[in-house]
Amino acid sequence: MRLDQYLPVLLFLLVGIAVGVLPLVFGYLLGPNRPDPEKNSPYECGFEAFEDARMKFDVRYYLVAILFILFDLEIAFLFPWAVALRDVGLTGFVAVLIFLAILVVGFVYEWKKGALDWE
Repeated sequence: MRLDQYLPVLLFLLVGIAVGVLPLVFGYLLGPNRPDPEKNSPYECGFEAFEDARMKFDVRYYLVAILFILFDLEIAFLFPWAVALRDVGLTGFVAVLIFLAILVVGFVYEWKKGALDWE
């Protein structure tokens, strides 16, 4: 086995790393850096990031995040089905309709329970 056979793999890895790292480096070097209190304030979780870990916080954020991940992952099952639609035939089509019906029932249930309401 000759080592020159690994040259394409090495080039692929180097180009992949460069595509991932160079935009980050250029953004860090060329981008503006003007932090202010508004930019440094918490915006996703709704509570200060550097306070006591035992403080009370709103669980609804995590509930919505978990529901989003759940439905997002279930929708990811539709992509292989869409690619193989001609191969699965009518049986596969009916199976996906049942799958989507279960998703819709779950979504309506969580909507009626108020899990998606944000006050």
